[in-house]
Amino acid sequence: MAPAEPARRRRKSKAASVMRSAAEQLEQLLGRPPESVSAIKPTEDGWEAHVEVLELERIPETTSVMGSYRVVLDEDGDLVSYERIRRYTRGQIDRRA
Repeated sequence: MAPAEPARRRRKSKAASVMRSAAEQLEQLLGRPPESVSAIKPTEDGWEAHVEVLELERIPETTSVMGSYRVVLDEDGDLVSYERIRRYTRGQIDRRA
């Protein structure tokens, strides 16, 4: 086993733990369960995650309103801050150039 491999495994394991922590803590604050964690990255002070949350359920489901939240966590995975950065319908596709 290469020396870098255990460090890589720990980093992946920590990222997975932070993803769960971000979703769970945001759910406690918003009172709504997250649909997914769409991004996670380490920062100088901890972690930043983007969490997708169902904000308004509609029929058909593709018209339901979703919110994308930026969640900032410290090195231990504790939530430091959050903000909604986007609202969109579930069926909407990003059109980036």
